[in-house]
Amino acid sequence: MKAKRQALILELIKGTGIKTQDDLIKGLKAHGFEVTQATVSRDIRELNIVKSSDGAGGYRYLSVAPMGDDFLQKLTKIFAEAVHKVDYAQNIVVVKTYAGMGNAAGAAVDSMHLEGVVGSLAGDDTLLIIARDEGAANRICTKLKLMLSQK
Repeated sequence: MKAKRQALILELIKGTGIKTQDDLIKGLKAHGFEVTQATVSRDIRELNIVKSSDGAGGYRYLSVAPMGDDFLQKLTKIFAEAVHKVDYAQNIVVVKTYAGMGNAAGAAVDSMHLEGVVGSLAGDDTLLIIARDEGAANRICTKLKLMLSQK
């Protein structure tokens, strides 16, 4: 049951541009799945689904789970749409995002498994990446800025 529900969730967000958990719950109910908001929240977390800009001033859910060769391109797109500035100081990389996009950028960066990253912390409009040392922070910052230039 859970596997079928989660497969449907991925289908719904891919095909219909789901924008809220309520939309997702309605879509699941339309297909015969009676779910709670808590269940949908868990599924979103387990499936590595994040909110990303829809290009029209709103947001929509996207999956950042590996789905083939275009996985890195998807991560780059999510990151580039969410972020407007990257800089570092000593071993901390600071990523400034558009309002509400810190978690999306954080999920994308975490999924990239960048070398030298010790951990990260995402807020509403900022992502902090703690690097092993200043050299790693510099390399991470350079890589992220390159991703931004590919918008």
